[in-house]
Amino acid sequence: MQLTRFDRWLREKFVYETQISTLSAPNGLPSGIKPAKNPDLAGKRYKHLYIAKSSKAADQFLSQLKDNNQMYTTQVVDRDSWLVPLLAPKNKSVTWWLISTVVIAIAVLCLVIYLNSLRSNPVFMKNFMDAFDLFYGSAPAPKPIKTN
Repeated sequence: MQLTRFDRWLREKFVYETQISTLSAPNGLPSGIKPAKNPDLAGKRYKHLYIAKSSKAADQFLSQLKDNNQMYTTQVVDRDSWLVPLLAPKNKSVTWWLISTVVIAIAVLCLVIYLNSLRSNPVFMKNFMDAFDLFYGSAPAPKPIKTN
């Protein structure tokens, strides 16, 4: 399903995080950048890992790395949070899910209000109960016809 602008904003704000790997540690870290443990694997080129929760902080940090002529690589990944599956379900749009839920809820509410108004109408209830009795056979049996 196609994502709306609201879906993309939700993902950028609450779901995505930028992982920045560098060869050497930078002189200082701007606000919004947190150092993270980088697994020490043999043959791993980048030694330091930093995580930026917002794209603005990531851009600021990347410009600092460029100014210092440091090598880096970036990767945008989903955060480890319980909120991620709710805000960014796979191949689904949160906006269209919310819109369809609201439309269905309004339709059910209108149906309940309509049925309640029918239930409070005494003429309708009398006709309904007569039809119900006739259908289920609890009405008095018809008198037999005399054949003389």
